[in-house]
Amino acid sequence: MLDIEFRKAGAVAILDLAGSIDIDAANFIEMVGWCLNNGYKDIVCNLENVNLVDYPGLSVLTIAYKDVVNHNGRIKFVNVAAHIEKTFAMVCLDRVFDIYVDEETALKSFAEDKHISQIQKMPLRRRFKRLPLDIDIDFKAKDKAEQFNQGKVLNISAVGLLVFAEKIYPLSQILDVRLSLLPHPGQIEVNAKVVWLVQKEIQPQIYPGMGLEFYKIDSEVQKKIVEFVDRNLPLSSTAE
Repeated sequence: MLDIEFRKAGAVAILDLAGSIDIDAANFIEMVGWCLNNGYKDIVCNLENVNLVDYPGLSVLTIAYKDVVNHNGRIKFVNVAAHIEKTFAMVCLDRVFDIYVDEETALKSFAEDKHISQIQKMPLRRRFKRLPLDIDIDFKAKDKAEQFNQGKVLNISAVGLLVFAEKIYPLSQILDVRLSLLPHPGQIEVNAKVVWLVQKEIQPQIYPGMGLEFYKIDSEVQKKIVEFVDRNLPLSSTAE
């Protein structure tokens, strides 16, 4: 059976797991349910001492994840071994689960989530106001040993940007992005996901290009981008 130790950091429940997450790990689902029933809607799962997650174990994690989401909670995983993260990736759960390098980063992310949630709750007019730009951008595939590519930012909003560039990545690719928003906030580095590719037949004037959505962006950085857009957008402009 999976060993589970409970501790807490403020209002966040931390579950230290040890052993294998497999068909016999139903106690994990029960423990997550106990946390939710006792007011802990934010949960961190420490997988540092987990040596195996098999396919039945993936089902166990998914059931617990859905239970948390259904209770309007958040669950994050830390100290995930490379071979376990690879297992997640095989069934695309690495795109569903929030995975962090360590506990400190995961705990900090709960506070950042609140700031990002506030931005997401903004009236659409403010969230999607797009500021036309013509500035340089550097980007490359995240976690890949390749050189940065160059392009131009055509517009930017609180949630993403439109890029014109010779190098185009496929949909859902996560990118490392660097650009300068002068004079403030200056140089920023963020991750972004490719969510749209320019169609040559429809918009030949900006082809090749791609739409990027900010991905797991730091709340302070996103706040500065919002302020940059608001500060530089003409008063007569309208949201799209």
